[in-house]
Amino acid sequence: MEQVDLFTIGAGGGAYPAAFRLAKAGKKVVMADIKGVMSGNCLEQGCVPSKTIREAIEVYRLAKKREYFGLKGENIGFDYAKIIDFKDNVQKFRYAQHAKELEEASANLKLVKGTASFIDEHTVNVTGEKFEETYKAGSIIIASGAEPYILPIEGKEHCITSTDIYILGTKIKSLPKSIAILGGGYIGIETATFFNELGVDVTLIQRSKRILTAMDERFALLLQNSLDPKIKLELGTEIKKVEKIQAGGAYNYNVAYTKDGTLKTVNADMVLMAYGRKPIVPEGADKLGVEFNKKGVIKINSAIQTNIPHIYASGDVNGLSMLFHSAERQSLVCGNNIFAGNTPIDYMDFNAVPTTVFTFPKAAYAGIMPSQAEKMGIDILECSYDFVVDAKAQIYNELNGEIREFFDAKTLKIIGAWVIGIDAELLIGELVTAIQNSLDIHTVAGLANQHPTSSEGVAKAARKLL
Repeated sequence: MEQVDLFTIGAGGGAYPAAFRLAKAGKKVVMADIKGVMSGNCLEQGCVPSKTIREAIEVYRLAKKREYFGLKGENIGFDYAKIIDFKDNVQKFRYAQHAKELEEASANLKLVKGTASFIDEHTVNVTGEKFEETYKAGSIIIASGAEPYILPIEGKEHCITSTDIYILGTKIKSLPKSIAILGGGYIGIETATFFNELGVDVTLIQRSKRILTAMDERFALLLQNSLDPKIKLELGTEIKKVEKIQAGGAYNYNVAYTKDGTLKTVNADMVLMAYGRKPIVPEGADKLGVEFNKKGVIKINSAIQTNIPHIYASGDVNGLSMLFHSAERQSLVCGNNIFAGNTPIDYMDFNAVPTTVFTFPKAAYAGIMPSQAEKMGIDILECSYDFVVDAKAQIYNELNGEIREFFDAKTLKIIGAWVIGIDAELLIGELVTAIQNSLDIHTVAGLANQHPTSSEGVAKAARKLL
């Protein structure tokens, strides 16, 4: 049995920032990950590969607008297999980068390839391909991530998941003529817009009456109404089954569902199961006395601690903010509190985490949204800036969308914001900094953002309230 100061179950964003920090300070740290590499699901099958594909499609979209820019060209097209090769190369490059970071890290840090399970609240067993090891740790971070949720319907085995599309070395290197996407969360919506831009016939089938049900309704409906109308949205449904159909020498699929009491069917060459992701809980965690919520997810406090102070649950595994950058910040909170002897001195502000839906168009938000403010009894002042009057949006002919900001009516401090349209993923970074630092209307309105950039709208929106 090896004694360590910190043991992490997983080596992704919820684990390695804390691991590196403690190892640098002289603490003995071991990370165990079933993949045997750093970076977690984000690089293997999530944000990096999906956004690499998106940016390739963005270049294609701009190329199709060549006449708008006064450019000439013939036969503007794409090769999806080469887009996948591009995606794979980015993943390989980043894996090599992380391997070098690990190689150059403190000698106090070790990464073990294997599956970790709890023996007791201080002891973890790791089983690898040809070994089994036991570690006793002063502190433990559970950062085991999440996996696609599979809806328990007949024919579920005929569906692919986002992992199949985005994983390194995917076998899907050609586009289907049509796809049925089950679920209207961010993964489903993003993939729907990607495939639609490449000419695939897309039908998205969603259980509720709108997309993105975990997000503010006004925000979600604004994005929903901004989507290309060629994407067929079937909302308010109940999916019954997926059936594999032989058509000549090939196969396609029928998706049966009910809507308004009527049984309907969509036929597609591919079916994507996109009902979100569920946390992966290490074996034995439930026997330690770690508390779970009603959904079976590990409960934590704002210090990222479970009810057992030296055991933390960081990143996707706690289900609160399933984003890589959020996991990194949570991991640092863990590290700081471990330094303090598992006494909380640092806390996670989940309101100060930006979320971006990388659709066409993009949409991002941060902080307290109007629906939340109403439930919390917070009166808000809101202001907006429409991209139709923005210089950069005009330059790129991307006129749809807005920046919208929400201020506490009593304190006049910004508490939330969203951006739909051009540069949304960048603009939300400035806005979340304003939220995190509780800037007031006068400060936001006084920002001198550069012209001609879309960030001018951050201040111009706030000036409408003065």
